[in-house]
Amino acid sequence: MSRRGPAVAETGRVESLNHEGEGVVRGGKTAFVRGALPGETVTFIRRRRHRQYDEAELLEVTEAAPERVTPRCNHFGVCGGCALQHLDGDAQLAIKQRQLRENLERVGRVAPREWLPPLTGPQWQYRRRARLGARFVHARGRSMVGFREQFSSHIAELARCAVLSPPVGELLAPLGELLTQLAIRERVPQVEVAVADNVVVLVLRVLGAPTPEDEALLREFELAHGLRFVLQTGGPDSLRALHDPPLALEYALPEFDLRLQFEPGDFIQVNAALNRSLVGRVVELLELDAQANVLDLYCGLGNFTLPMARRAAQVTGVEGEPNLVGRARANAERNQVSNATFHSANLAGTDFSAAPWAHRGYSHVLLDPPRVGAREVLPLLKSVGARRVVYVSCHPGSLARDLGILVHELGFELLSAGVADMFPQTAHVESLAVLARSERQ
Repeated sequence: MSRRGPAVAETGRVESLNHEGEGVVRGGKTAFVRGALPGETVTFIRRRRHRQYDEAELLEVTEAAPERVTPRCNHFGVCGGCALQHLDGDAQLAIKQRQLRENLERVGRVAPREWLPPLTGPQWQYRRRARLGARFVHARGRSMVGFREQFSSHIAELARCAVLSPPVGELLAPLGELLTQLAIRERVPQVEVAVADNVVVLVLRVLGAPTPEDEALLREFELAHGLRFVLQTGGPDSLRALHDPPLALEYALPEFDLRLQFEPGDFIQVNAALNRSLVGRVVELLELDAQANVLDLYCGLGNFTLPMARRAAQVTGVEGEPNLVGRARANAERNQVSNATFHSANLAGTDFSAAPWAHRGYSHVLLDPPRVGAREVLPLLKSVGARRVVYVSCHPGSLARDLGILVHELGFELLSAGVADMFPQTAHVESLAVLARSERQ
């Protein structure tokens, strides 16, 4: 990649959005223009040059799309945390649905019999998990906390954030002031946010031990703002709360009478309201009954496993991270769920092939893999005899690839598919698909 080249302003028409939510301008070398919308005529400057395309900065919109709106956040266009605040919410959803449809057609060569209605929720103040950058800037004599700027590794100067869950969205400037006062202010590169139903936790990545005076300042901030700090000196096992014992984080799934506990560094869905809707939709689409025997692959700490256990005869959860497996077992016991069992296995490898759970029969399967998808486990769905499958995905490209394999090679039919707006104001596409064993098999 090259950043060189004259900063010459160009004008072009935007054809579409790419997977990052940037406007695509063709005619000569393709430019991806952040902040530009399909149908608009824009003036831009190329900032980062690549072999096949350039990243460009928007200078002016000379002909605006009707879906363009005024961004709610004053920092939009500088902060790199959001990509679509300038696009109407309904139009955001339509673009995500179109991206899913195009990926299924182009990559997987499949189309569902039915398109599911989109799952929607709050568009602002929804984000309960986030990783923020932190940096002491000598030129300004203070610490900055927030997302990184566009076209830069610098931390954007944010007074507040419109998508972070309360109270964190209003605490970015006070957090910067706090870190400025610490003796280790130059050794705090990151702040991780975990907002639970019962407590707000901020994990400070620290590269040096805080002084007693530092810890006193942190405790004062905790009391003033009703949150808890956790210090992380190394890997996930190095977390240390300022208070002993630390307060357990938890969130509720009231439709299933469940409360799940998690650690500050654990993966959970970032949008609490959307997660509740998604769990309910998944259980409904699986069509479970009292005889159902379910396999939940990539089960995490039991977010889907335990709700399914409320409706099925037996659920088996499999997860690659042993600590999450332990958390899932504890959540089952805490919620008095006795028909769910959990196993640790690397689902991206082959070490699960001899595991007893992989040789049982299952009537239903749920897949919720990471961005790379679930290619390695797809043959298992046929061998265990699954009649119905629900696939939850955070990447439409890998979803489309895997659905193509399931339909064209493994004898499944794609019944339905749709999107869940887990990340409003961003280009992230969360989706789900329902498959059934083909009657021809």
